[in-house]
Amino acid sequence: MIIGVPKEIKNHEYRVGMIPASVRELISHGHTVFVETKAGSGIGFTDDDYIAVGASILPTAEDVFAQADMIVKVKEPQAIERAMLREGQILFTYLHLAPDFPQTEDLIKSKAVCIAYETVTDYMGRLPLLAPMSEVAGRMSIQAGAQTLEKSNGGRGLLLGGVPGVEPAKVVVVGGGVVGANAARMAVGMRADVTILDRNIDTLRTLDEEFQGRAKVVYSTVDAIEKHVLEADLVIGAVLIPGAAAPKLVTTDHIKRMKPGAAVVDVAIDQGGCFETSHATTHADPTYIVDEVVHYCVANMPGAVARTSTFALNNATLPYIIKLADKGYKAALLEDKGFLDGLNIIHGKVTCKEVAESFDLEYVSPEAALTA
Repeated sequence: MIIGVPKEIKNHEYRVGMIPASVRELISHGHTVFVETKAGSGIGFTDDDYIAVGASILPTAEDVFAQADMIVKVKEPQAIERAMLREGQILFTYLHLAPDFPQTEDLIKSKAVCIAYETVTDYMGRLPLLAPMSEVAGRMSIQAGAQTLEKSNGGRGLLLGGVPGVEPAKVVVVGGGVVGANAARMAVGMRADVTILDRNIDTLRTLDEEFQGRAKVVYSTVDAIEKHVLEADLVIGAVLIPGAAAPKLVTTDHIKRMKPGAAVVDVAIDQGGCFETSHATTHADPTYIVDEVVHYCVANMPGAVARTSTFALNNATLPYIIKLADKGYKAALLEDKGFLDGLNIIHGKVTCKEVAESFDLEYVSPEAALTA
């Protein structure tokens, strides 16, 4: 199979779909890899690094898309990239379709085979290709939130951990999954006053056991969210419904009633965000203020630590890329139910139920779409 790796073009996105070590692995399996020139430059890999492991360098994304059977990316394809897709071509990347109708429409029209990292599951129902970026984003959310709370950035002027004689900032994490747990670990490490809200009792038990009282774990209700959000200095939105738009758990009214200069970091913004006042921002202009509350809603947070993120992502995606290349997409997906969960659109059909429901589109089961 011919695998293509274009350079990412989203604002301040420096990650790359495959590092040279991953390319070498594919080539050792007998496949061909085309890499767009300077695709890895943002994380310190030169064209020569790719050539050294057997890749061919192409001058433009158009050349990569034209020649590849499978495109491996990091972020969702931008409009100019979607126009390059063709029928039957495999697209393997993060898609986050539920809040993005223009992308969904374009991918349907392309009739490409669109597999989303974020909806692939493993034998325990976990999200193995989303997890590494969730770990990064969760940890980064506290780093970003700490900066956002600085007075020069519009915040309350608080140090997360306080100092002897001055109480720490109150950090509320809405959602106790991979993002929330990693955010809480960082916040606890910085000696903040941390509360985690979640509706899964087993998750709360696990977090309670881990933190041993260093973070409070609270069952999430409308009442609990209101109480803790209004008391917070920093709120981290870490809610995920796989494949679906994030629920708006923090309302406009909550934001109006928060402390002036408080901050919110919406890690769920890729799926539309879990604050009603959220809209996507970029690393070039990451924050805005609503009712004196500073919002940080960068849609590709891990892109800021691109080298760490790319290596972590490649560790997770490489076995799946190899399966697709070695077996072809039909066999690779049909023999692995969790991998099949990643199929969102194929030949113009929507095969992710949550995406279909988001836009009132016809849903076709992935098994039926593959065997039609």
